[in-house]
Amino acid sequence: MLAKAPSLPADEVVVDLEDGVAPADKEQARELAVATLKRGPLGETTALRVNGRSTQWWEDDLRAAADARPDVVVLPKVESPEDVSAAAELLPPGIDLEALIETARGLVEVESIAAAGHGLEALVFGPADMAASLGVPVLTIGAGNSEYALRRIVAAARAFGLQAVDGPHARLGDDLGLVVSARRALAHGYDGKWVIHPSQIEPVNFVFTPSPADVERAQRILATDGGAERLDGEMVDEAARKLAESLLRRAGQLS
Repeated sequence: MLAKAPSLPADEVVVDLEDGVAPADKEQARELAVATLKRGPLGETTALRVNGRSTQWWEDDLRAAADARPDVVVLPKVESPEDVSAAAELLPPGIDLEALIETARGLVEVESIAAAGHGLEALVFGPADMAASLGVPVLTIGAGNSEYALRRIVAAARAFGLQAVDGPHARLGDDLGLVVSARRALAHGYDGKWVIHPSQIEPVNFVFTPSPADVERAQRILATDGGAERLDGEMVDEAARKLAESLLRRAGQLS
């Protein structure tokens, strides 16, 4: 999997030391991750997900990250700003952080977490642990109603200038369900979505990439004079121009 990663069209590759690794394999997985990351980046952005602060592996994982120097360290089950600052203290400058919001406590503290600083660049929704924390009776990662969590996380992220990323869709081969899940996240304003198999990358990239028609319309909206006027049978005004700017930034045509 690590050897294949650089050839995949993903914006970020996350090497996992947490839920994807059995307890008996934690030490070996950490050693393999460090050796791999030292050989070079695995994609446009290379991230390392460490084990949570309450576990016996947390500090050793962060020290390994400091040695391996990924672009980003993903912090799981973040429940307070202190979880962010404590991790940052063990990392050298230049390694950014992403916080997984995946417990009831993390959700009620999400605004203070988003304001934590210390190189925090994104909030990531963790649907499985969130469902378990809330007592939602499902057995599939990504199943269950998560509208409130999605809305609150993206609002906190935007309020403090962070990216917002949706969690994975676990049903492999369920392309329709994957696309529906990705479109739901996009409709809430999320920047992207985690995937867990190479076959999921293309559908998710397609959903989150503005279409040529949308880009062309956004450009025409920006070409208006800034007042209220009619365009394609709709009223456009300064608020519509802000929507157009947001879409063009997503398309990489505005900074």
